[in-house]
Amino acid sequence: MGSWHNIFRYRSMRYTSFLLTVLLPVLQVLHSCSPSAPGIFGKKTPHEQYGQKLTNAGLRETTLGRSWFSRAEESLRSPLPISVPYKETGFFSSERPEAAGFLFEGTRGERLQISLDKKPVQGFSIYMDLWELTEADSTRPKWIASSDTSNKTLEYDIKKKGNYLLRIQPELLSEGEYTLSILSGPSLAFPVPAARGRVGSLWGDNRDGGGRKHEGIDIFAAFRSPVIAATDGVVTAVNTNNLGGKVVWLNTRDANYTLYYAHLDEQIATPGQVVKKGDTLGLIGNTGNARNTPPHLHFGIYTTGGPIDPLPFVKPRVSKLVNITAPLNRLGKQVRSTGRITKLQEEPEAKSKNDSSIAIHTLLNVQAATGQFYKVSLPNGERGYIAENAVTGIDKPVQQFQLIRALPLLSQPLQNAPRKAVLKEGTKVDVLGSFGGFQLIRNANGETGWIGAR
Repeated sequence: MGSWHNIFRYRSMRYTSFLLTVLLPVLQVLHSCSPSAPGIFGKKTPHEQYGQKLTNAGLRETTLGRSWFSRAEESLRSPLPISVPYKETGFFSSERPEAAGFLFEGTRGERLQISLDKKPVQGFSIYMDLWELTEADSTRPKWIASSDTSNKTLEYDIKKKGNYLLRIQPELLSEGEYTLSILSGPSLAFPVPAARGRVGSLWGDNRDGGGRKHEGIDIFAAFRSPVIAATDGVVTAVNTNNLGGKVVWLNTRDANYTLYYAHLDEQIATPGQVVKKGDTLGLIGNTGNARNTPPHLHFGIYTTGGPIDPLPFVKPRVSKLVNITAPLNRLGKQVRSTGRITKLQEEPEAKSKNDSSIAIHTLLNVQAATGQFYKVSLPNGERGYIAENAVTGIDKPVQQFQLIRALPLLSQPLQNAPRKAVLKEGTKVDVLGSFGGFQLIRNANGETGWIGAR
């Protein structure tokens, strides 16, 4: 997996026998118990249930256990911003705990569709958790949905416009490749199937010379085209009024809002009728104050707080996932930057004021690929996105030289990092990359590590 993993193996050498003889059997027992079994841990999420099992088994205070919990929290504190739709393929190593956090915007009425495909399918367990960042305290996200390791999909209807956070994290000692896809689309069916997408007047448009605002959207279609129930529910009223003409009110079954269908030529539904999504409620017309306009449906959504924009609830999805073209053979490996000044972006495919620059030959660990970018981490833990054509592998050295004096071979690019060895004067080394005034080198025996100023 590259020299990064070799460094980690060295640091973990004294711990490895403990993992194999003590931790691994315990984790196998934990994995054999369903983390989502009802009633064992009350209302805890599957991720919390698994964490509780680690605690009960005495693993929370181990080095590996502390790291797993720490990464879970860090992914919530410092998620990387993305734009939906989003797709990435990444790699989780069993050698050290990891987690990934994704921050994105959501609009009320949209339905999030999150899927996670894994390789291998068996023995590689990942938890997905969805959080909402509240206006009251954006530092403490509110949990709203989860998917356990047996379910590779998660759907959620957004109740409030704002920022949302997704975390994915594998169980201890789980290793494999994953592909994460995040899409958003309408949470309701389009109410006029024959006119899908033909919205001619939007929420908030002026009406009566600016005397009032449009409290819905107008969907134009052929006269007497069917109008359908956009979701399951109960018809609460079928009546007539001056503005809407012939109207139907549908109370949704699982949501706290009511759908309003107006300007119908004919009402087919009856008061108190229980309907399924797709059932015909009426036929397109131009009754009420629409008598001088082409036939259309006025579609509205009303809550206890008043009307809201219905377009996000029914707007057909037009965005598509971007194909991943960055080579996947570098997942979980180290690379180095090739340009004199290379951009480490906060978001893929977009420039941000928080983008930073890294120097040539900077060492990076590839965590995932998305579009033409790699999601990478620096040796100090900083994360971001870099164009795949701005990096290269570290197999071929940047330069070669002989040490003019003895130097310690460090496990990390830090002055106080543990020593792996002491390199003698005259040792020939290959320079593989650099970071923060340190160089990653490889000696004639294939051993890797960091050295400071020569």
